[in-house]
Amino acid sequence: KITITGRPKKVILCLCLTFHILRSTVSVFLFSVLETPWCSPIKVKHGYANCRTPQGEYYKNVLGTRCDIRCQKGYELHGPQQLICQSSKRWSGKVLCKQKRCPTLSMPTNGGFKCLDGAYFGSRCEYYCSPGYQLKGDRIVTCMDNKVWSGRPASCVDTEPPRIQCPSVKEKTAEPNKLTARVFWDTPEGRDTADGILTDVILKGLPPGSHFPEGDHKIQYTVYDRAENKGTCKFLVKVRVRRCAKLNAPDNGYIKCSGDGNNYGATCEFSCIGGYELQGSPARVCQYNLGWSGVEPTCAPMNINVNVRTAAALLDQFYEKRRLLIISTPTAANFFYRMQLGMLQPAQCGLDLRHVTVVELVGVFPAQIGRIGVKLLPPSLALQLRLLLRIPHYNFNIVVMDKHGMDKERYPFPATPAELFALIDNFPLRKEEMKLQAEIGQSCP
Repeated sequence: KITITGRPKKVILCLCLTFHILRSTVSVFLFSVLETPWCSPIKVKHGYANCRTPQGEYYKNVLGTRCDIRCQKGYELHGPQQLICQSSKRWSGKVLCKQKRCPTLSMPTNGGFKCLDGAYFGSRCEYYCSPGYQLKGDRIVTCMDNKVWSGRPASCVDTEPPRIQCPSVKEKTAEPNKLTARVFWDTPEGRDTADGILTDVILKGLPPGSHFPEGDHKIQYTVYDRAENKGTCKFLVKVRVRRCAKLNAPDNGYIKCSGDGNNYGATCEFSCIGGYELQGSPARVCQYNLGWSGVEPTCAPMNINVNVRTAAALLDQFYEKRRLLIISTPTAANFFYRMQLGMLQPAQCGLDLRHVTVVELVGVFPAQIGRIGVKLLPPSLALQLRLLLRIPHYNFNIVVMDKHGMDKERYPFPATPAELFALIDNFPLRKEEMKLQAEIGQSCP
């Protein structure tokens, strides 16, 4: 309110008009300041600002404006969360939305990874493994908004078993007179994509260079890699024995074979029991063509020819066939002679079992005779036999000869069957005969 006294009306009117103009100018100035953009417009790259003006003005950068700053997904704010437009025409701070970044991935052992956009938000990384290894975990991971990689941690593990190649089937035929064959092969090596060549292999079965018996034999090799993955391979060793048809002992005889009895190269020998002689091949061999050499033997009752001219010819008939028990007496009435015959009569089975032929020389020249069983020897042949063996004519005497014509023992008095048998059982060839007789069950009651 302006009070003016003593002044002309013109002056009062002028003053009033000046005041009004001044008031209007101030009001316009104040309005222009409040309504005019003051700070530079806010631009947040990869983000946005939510601004509030003091009186809801149209422009969002007038003096006093407050702006809340937010970043887009995958970005994080660096700077204050709120900016204020100051009288200096500057905002109260600087802000920046930086792309979020996940921790650097760990490189898996025996593998790696490759990423499309490093370790930033949204980047996809794919794991891979070296040859021979397989991925365990998620193959593809993504950097998420919480700066953590998606999925499980990846690792490369060796799950691939090693490879091992065995030889092909080994077939071998046994050599002559053998039932085994020696078989060789190279020990296989293992190969693994991760570990390379593996030489520490485990063998199940006979090693190479062994003698394999007839039949099929499974050989297995096993190998492990450093991750304990197992690889195996198998093959067969086949050993064949060429065989002839099985031979049997002739009636009233024995058979003794080498090897397995009918394998290639085996030899079978034949003999006859007491009182029989062998006719045919005494030994036969299994040949490569699976046939037997020689001809089939038989045991025929022994036929002694007493009409030979010499004692040597007579003895030759018994060579390697029979043992001889020669009983010489000056007369048939000799006490020792009759006692000896009495002891031998019940022991005939034991004599036959031991291949013993009894030859009797009775009397003195020129009234002497010889006897083998029921066959009589001519007096001249009986005399030659005494002279050849130097047997006394006038005393009782016993001569024991082996199958080779050797004079083994002499008795000037009767000998019991037990004494004779004990002596003969120690002769050459007798132990083998006893074994054969036991095998076929031949014995005396």
